[in-house]
Amino acid sequence: MNIIPTSLKEVLILEPRVFGDQRGYFLETYQRRRYAEAGIGAEFVQDNISFSRQRTLRGLHFQHPNDQDKLVQVMEGEIFDVAVDVRRGSPTFGQSVAVTLSAGTHRQLFIPRGFAHGFCVLSPTALFMYKCSDFYAPPHEAGICWDDPDLKIAWPLKDPVLSERDRAFPRLRDIPADRLPAMVDE
Repeated sequence: MNIIPTSLKEVLILEPRVFGDQRGYFLETYQRRRYAEAGIGAEFVQDNISFSRQRTLRGLHFQHPNDQDKLVQVMEGEIFDVAVDVRRGSPTFGQSVAVTLSAGTHRQLFIPRGFAHGFCVLSPTALFMYKCSDFYAPPHEAGICWDDPDLKIAWPLKDPVLSERDRAFPRLRDIPADRLPAMVDE
């Protein structure tokens, strides 16, 4: 597995080894020992799949408390994926990483707890799979508006298809500090 650092040291791009021949290919999408050796020691407890149509934008989502590490990948199609540091006290608070993920490259993105996550679909459809290190907790879900000007995310579309919930999220600066995870336990 190849590990590619990003501008936010905690967020990693992972390229699994792909074994292919005339029949097709095989790859491991997760193997606990190998990922732990790469610095990803999260214990994943839930897998999710999201199917979306072109121009759909989901996010920017996070949970607090019940913060989640996420390991995300595209099984079909192509997306523009974003992770935003929302940890109060972090020197990179409000900074983001954006990566294009596709079924063709098999790349994954590791998004640690304390980061908001969102993506938009670039292909006609996309099948998106992600592992989470804590269970979905509706009372603790939160989000940031996708077009928060302070975040300066260069989304590749201007008029995405959004859910009503995602459309109503506030700017990061308008979220009370106690609703954001801390850089370290306080």
